[in-house]
Order: sequence, then structure tokens, then C-alpha cells
Amino acid sequence: MSKNKDDNGLVAVNRRARFDYELEDTFEAGIQLLGTEVKSLRAGKANIAESYVSPEDSEIYLINADIPPYDHGNRFNHAPRRRRKLLLKKKEINKIAGSVARDGRTVVPLRLYFNERGIAKLQIALAKGKKTVDKRETKKERDWQRQKSRLMKNFG
Repeated sequence: MSKNKDDNGLVAVNRRARFDYELEDTFEAGIQLLGTEVKSLRAGKANIAESYVSPEDSEIYLINADIPPYDHGNRFNHAPRRRRKLLLKKKEINKIAGSVARDGRTVVPLRLYFNERGIAKLQIALAKGKKTVDKRETKKERDWQRQKSRLMKNFG
């Protein structure tokens, strides 16, 4: 996919996830939202940095994601940090729940966006936590790539 197409409906990104976790499998999940939540997302207001995904009772929930109340909402506005059910196929739910229970994996939200049909989607990933040494290695590699691109730009 091209970068412009991905960023077109992008609402929120969890940039910290790629640094803190080693990502394995990714899934695209729908989210069960209220009307004022959708309007708030369309305004580009959301934060998934501190949120996490939890399998409970053969269902999967997004917990602690911050979607602020809609500005023009009335008394029926939503709670900003309520639990939101994720919509996945039963096979995917079983795979995620099994990996979390057996292998001790974590499920982290990566991106919250609107797809080409205008439906809110959440990209989640099964992840394994990185150790401090691995995080340092990632930082070193990122700095080297940045320095290399600078050198190629100036002298290449």
C-alpha cells in the first residue's frame, strides 16, 4: 500500500508499541462504537498510546483508549475511556486468546483509522515484550539508519 493511502483516514498511532514490543501477527479489527465516538474520531481526536487489548469471555476488548467527548454532543455523550468491544472472527479471537494464555503474549493496538469504506478499524498485533538490551539495540539501529541517510543525501 502507498503511504498516502494509509495516512488518508488515520486517526491515531501507537508509536511506542514498535519500540517496546517485538510484533508478530497483526489483525484488523472493527470496533463497536457509539455515534458520538465516531464523530469525535472523524474530527481526528483519539489517543491509543496507553491502551491495551484484553481477551475476556471469548470476546476481545479495547481498554483505556481515550476518545474525547464530541464537542457538539448533548447529555447522551459517551464516556471517554470506556471498554470497547473489538469485532473479529471467532477463529482470530481463539488464536489471540490462546497465544495470550499459553505463550504469555501481549496484544497491543497499533493504529486506529477509517478504511476506504469509511468504517473505523483498529490494527492490533500479538507481541512479545522487549528487554532493555533489545530496546537499546533498536535505538542504535535507528540512529545509524538516520545518520546513513544523511550521509547519502550530502555525499551520495
